[in-house]
Amino acid sequence: MNKKISYIMTSNEMIVVYIIIGLSVLIGIVNPAFFGMSTIISLSRSMLVTLIFAVCEMIIIISGGIDVSFPAIACISLYATIKVVLFTGIDNPAFAFLLAGLIGMAFGAVNAFLIVKYKIPPLIATLGVSSVANGGTLAFLGTKEISNIPDNIDRLSKAFIYSHTNPDGITYQLTALILIPVFVCIMAFLILKYTMLGRGIYAIGGDKNAARIAGFNVSGIQFIIYMASGCFAGIGGITYMILMRQASPQVLMGSEMMVIAAVVVGGTRITGGHGSVLGTLLGVGLITLVQNNLIMLGVPTHFQTFVVGLIIVIGTSITSLRAKRIANSAKV
Repeated sequence: MNKKISYIMTSNEMIVVYIIIGLSVLIGIVNPAFFGMSTIISLSRSMLVTLIFAVCEMIIIISGGIDVSFPAIACISLYATIKVVLFTGIDNPAFAFLLAGLIGMAFGAVNAFLIVKYKIPPLIATLGVSSVANGGTLAFLGTKEISNIPDNIDRLSKAFIYSHTNPDGITYQLTALILIPVFVCIMAFLILKYTMLGRGIYAIGGDKNAARIAGFNVSGIQFIIYMASGCFAGIGGITYMILMRQASPQVLMGSEMMVIAAVVVGGTRITGGHGSVLGTLLGVGLITLVQNNLIMLGVPTHFQTFVVGLIIVIGTSITSLRAKRIANSAKV
């Protein structure tokens, strides 16, 4: 029992918790207002879309793959959707989310097809799809930002499930869109922990050939997870558009490295076979906390990238060392 407690207290998730607590204490000393509901609401909004992307990326990395195309898929999904909505006049939010999800799923299917049928390495395949999606958006859909979001869709940006007014009279409101990443996290947790699909994802990441021998449909599982990742990338894109109340064809480009970093910092092994929703949630929280609040500690903006990079290096090093220690103890 003591060994189990010791393992939990030194797990990747707990290490991230320690870092978050330490950083929060430092920020709180400089700015006591940090310890308040307003901070929680602000961080929740900041990490909302990133968390959607990160959970999907986590599942793909657990399976031994990687996906760098989700920002481009999100951009083309949100931009194509708003173009269709404005052209047809169908400003139903459900239609917008459905269309964006289907567009994203189509690109996810292309990723899966290239990886499964043509055996192209996931990094190369998704990088190629990213270029096609990004270039296609700019070449065929346009380059201008769209700010005239239809009223019924824009109304979601003003839907809140909680409001908090701080002592200074400033009101912070928690958007109802937070329910989307909550749903994604719960669904991913249940699938990974309690279904054969989840076991298959871990098995493929551990050893693809062994998973195939064990009876798992490796190709089918890969198609499912890449298509699901594309679908939720599209949904994440629409969510971001609603939050920002404008559509830009390149607004999310370049976010893939930060998302992957958050996943890896949360304890997901880049080599596959290991990872958790809780760890990913904590990793996204840590990266968001650093990005949003380092300035309170007097860290200049141009040094924030360096600090984030340092956290990534330390986090991945700890994950790698723990993996080696576990492997060595298993041999003994």
